[in-house]
Amino acid sequence: MTVVIREMTSADERLVIQAAELFDHHPSDTWTGEFLADHGHHLLIAYVSGEPAGFVSGIVVRHPDKGPEMLLYELGVDDAFRRRGIGTALVSELRDLARRLGHRSMWVVIDAGDDIAAATYRSAGAMTTEPAEILSWELT
Repeated sequence: MTVVIREMTSADERLVIQAAELFDHHPSDTWTGEFLADHGHHLLIAYVSGEPAGFVSGIVVRHPDKGPEMLLYELGVDDAFRRRGIGTALVSELRDLARRLGHRSMWVVIDAGDDIAAATYRSAGAMTTEPAEILSWELT
């Protein structure tokens, strides 16, 4: 099985929309365009035999007293392609992109008890840090 991972650019809106089944919800044309136009947002799609098999998105986080960091925002692999290393390949490719861009680190937040996600990220070289609690606001 050959996996081809492609970083989406602002010229690739159509490819993102064509890979809609990979996302939680159908991608909006407007939001897709805005995401791809922002140089601090990254979207990589994995293809197997030309078919979208998975994606990973990352967002550059900046702060005045730290260098840029990559937040791995979301990882998704189509059910038909799971347990074939595609998730690990996508995470590794995003990590390598962050390294090439000179980021100081890459990090991800996972749900407590999500052993599958934890195993995927660890297989791509992630380490567990101190336990954290996440608080959020629902704004819509």
